[in-house]
Amino acid sequence: MTIGIMQPYFMPYIGYFQLMKAVDKYIIYDDVNYIKGGWVNRNNILINGEKRMFTVSLKEASPNKLFNEIEIKDDFRKLIKTLQMSYSKSANFKEAMSLIERIISFPNKQFPQFIANSFQEILNYLSIDTELILSSNIHKNNALKGKEKVLHICNILEANTYYNAIGGQELYSKEEFKENGIVLNFIETVIQPYSQPHTHDFVPNLSMIDILMNNSKENINILLDSFILR
Repeated sequence: MTIGIMQPYFMPYIGYFQLMKAVDKYIIYDDVNYIKGGWVNRNNILINGEKRMFTVSLKEASPNKLFNEIEIKDDFRKLIKTLQMSYSKSANFKEAMSLIERIISFPNKQFPQFIANSFQEILNYLSIDTELILSSNIHKNNALKGKEKVLHICNILEANTYYNAIGGQELYSKEEFKENGIVLNFIETVIQPYSQPHTHDFVPNLSMIDILMNNSKENINILLDSFILR
């Protein structure tokens, strides 16, 4: 069995969804400390053909709190208005907008629960059957940190393969995982251009929102399968 573990992110770039699709079980790491200044609640979309950042406001977010102690404060009105203005000419605007509106209307505003639901909505939309698990629901030794905790979770779930985003090459050693009976691989995205309105040159590595707006379900799945295992 193959698993992946990542912190909760709101509409991250394609690499996280490639990881999600490639594994049997995807663990949303909600009982670790919130990362201030990271990408968990912000990303980039196209506005008038140019890359611009959006941010989802959180309630009393702090690195001293766990992700599951933080709530969403945003009402998403600004984001929805921005998407309507920026993506109305996109090929899949109507379907994608309906999906995003379902996601943001989820009543539970606890950050990991909200993110887990957003992931599940997208997986359902794309007919991907990966199981999502909140790490706080796994009975484990929470005194462990870093790779020791990751290996611990792998052992609890009886995983023999662990996939990580390519940035994890600086954190994890294949040899250390092998010593614990686990194959470690890193997912490296192969960028595949697609049509984006109001742009002359393709702008890669935007939020999943851009991919949803500009691609059919079939093409999104092709994009999600476009990666190399390192």
